[in-house]
Amino acid sequence: MSTAEILQRKLTRREFRERMQAGQLKACIIPVAAIEQHLEHLAMEHDWRSVCHVAVAVAQRLQPRVLVAEGLMAGISEHHMRHPGTLSLRPGTFLAVLSDLIDSEIRAGFRHVLVLNGHGGNTAPCQGIWEQLLRLHQVNLHFLSYWDVLTEADAQEILKSGHRLPQDLPGHAQEFETAFALAAFPENVRTSLWTDQPDPTPSQATAHAGQALIDRIVERVTNYVAEMINGSRTSMVPPYFP
Repeated sequence: MSTAEILQRKLTRREFRERMQAGQLKACIIPVAAIEQHLEHLAMEHDWRSVCHVAVAVAQRLQPRVLVAEGLMAGISEHHMRHPGTLSLRPGTFLAVLSDLIDSEIRAGFRHVLVLNGHGGNTAPCQGIWEQLLRLHQVNLHFLSYWDVLTEADAQEILKSGHRLPQDLPGHAQEFETAFALAAFPENVRTSLWTDQPDPTPSQATAHAGQALIDRIVERVTNYVAEMINGSRTSMVPPYFP
């Protein structure tokens, strides 16, 4: 198996140039998320940590063809600002920086770019401008929230709290996100505090359920990116008006 570097920031300019010129690099993943309150029991980095966990696992499966680029740790989180410690970007700020990151990757040579999202508050603003970004860049550019690859059957099989898709996932620091954290970065879960709040569902989370969810997410996002690379999943660039 190849052990090529998957983090773009770890490459020198020569290493990046040679891999791109050799045709080795096919796609990049730009993770976006949030740093915000996650009830009493989860660390504020949860969204960023989880989306990066998925992005890195996908790139490892597809190496050496995929790089994980630098993304946006903070997102659109005004609805959480009553809780001190949350970081929030204005929608225009977030979208402007994201557009610049996408442009940078395209100018570097990537024709397949996936913006992988880990925070629900980023979804509507990104969807609202996506048609314009497609017209501007004219590449195979996709936006995907990592939980969107799950089905209602997955939720019913794995989770105890009766989540239904699409309206209930990922939820906010409830069973799904708590299970993910227990499996991937348990040091971020304060189990002594997860019952110290009105919502009882976090205490139903288990690391076993979290790993089952992660395995399915990584497999399906990997397939998604592989299909982007092989041409079977393409963005339809809207036509210009005649």
